[in-house]
Amino acid sequence: MKVAIVGVSGAVGQEFLRVLDERNFPLDELVLFGSSRSAGSKYTFRGKEYEVKLLQHNDDFKGVDYAFVSAGAGTSKEFAGTITKHGTVMIDNSSAFRMDADVPLVVPECNAADALVRPRGIIANPNCTTIMMVVVLKPIEALSHITRIHVASYQSASGAGAQAMAELQQQYQEIVEGKPVTVNKFAYQLAYNVIPQIDVFQDNGYTKEEMKMFNETRKILHSDVRCSAMCVRISSLRSHSEAVWIETEQPLSVEQVQAALAAAPGVTLQDDPATQTYPMPLFTGGKDDVYVGRVRKDLANDNGITLWLSGDQIKKGAALNAVQIAEYLVSQKS
Repeated sequence: MKVAIVGVSGAVGQEFLRVLDERNFPLDELVLFGSSRSAGSKYTFRGKEYEVKLLQHNDDFKGVDYAFVSAGAGTSKEFAGTITKHGTVMIDNSSAFRMDADVPLVVPECNAADALVRPRGIIANPNCTTIMMVVVLKPIEALSHITRIHVASYQSASGAGAQAMAELQQQYQEIVEGKPVTVNKFAYQLAYNVIPQIDVFQDNGYTKEEMKMFNETRKILHSDVRCSAMCVRISSLRSHSEAVWIETEQPLSVEQVQAALAAAPGVTLQDDPATQTYPMPLFTGGKDDVYVGRVRKDLANDNGITLWLSGDQIKKGAALNAVQIAEYLVSQKS
């Protein structure tokens, strides 16, 4: 088994190394790729040092079974042909191919089998907020068809990458020291603030991030569900959270939903108001599962359930989901 990571120097690329090691992914050879800035850098994996190669249009991917790609949509589009031309399965973390009809968009807990039909050799990893939400929606959909979703996301600095995380920490330090606050990665200072915009605005007033949640949810769940999202950047460092209002065709009890969530793969139920037990990004960082709490009836909708979830955007929202896709494909070969 030969595996490549493209964009290894970024936050998600580094998480790929950790997740592959944690899960003891069965690889025999590892190749790391990066831009001209990171080429020549060295990283240690399972006690062995690897040097980052420059990503080029050549035959470097010959013999590679799986390539985990997290280098931005532009790079993915430019190099997809080079990566896949010798039969490599490209598992792409960017938005480049997610809505292409001939590219499966996969969350293994929801639609793993979609990964088996990939005419272009590409499998798309969904948007992080979508991944965490659909993992929770899937067991509820099995109880009664979900017709409508309203969601407000509370997305940490990690969603904008390692430099954004460093900038948030820097901003707090600058504020404490009475220095001018550095603002480069976001439109405004994030420390002590929330910013009600993630990605660029579309003609309908929604951001690109919010439209991803609408479109990707339908594709993953093979559903006509409509999702109205408000995506907000908050000043936590790592892990995203979401407040979700779900309308189903048939009314569901809180107990039904809690039981389904407790039994669902990739979900941990933390829901005990009496002991103030509910998920928070402070505690979900570095964890594999999506954590759910505050499950209750929607007072504004007889067929509605509302809940709160939190999960690690870099892990399940990116690297872990991609590795789980590869694990599923390996399991189908054996």
